[in-house]
Amino acid sequence: MQAIRTKYHGPTNTRGARITATSGSGLKCTIPYPYELSGEACHREAATALCNKLQWPTDLIGGELKDGFVFVFKP
Repeated sequence: MQAIRTKYHGPTNTRGARITATSGSGLKCTIPYPYELSGEACHREAATALCNKLQWPTDLIGGELKDGFVFVFKP
């Protein structure tokens, strides 16, 4: 399995805020920023969306980085 890295992208004139989840091999999934959540939960939502897209398990452990979060699979 691969680690998943997430990153927040602020709003622009044409797009709202969003979070991108990227696997170690470069596969990506972007979701609109979930304003009903906060902090790590927002990033976990993006990581879970990528897992669902790739049919991976969604039992993840996460940690914060300087510019986002990283998630790995529980053993």
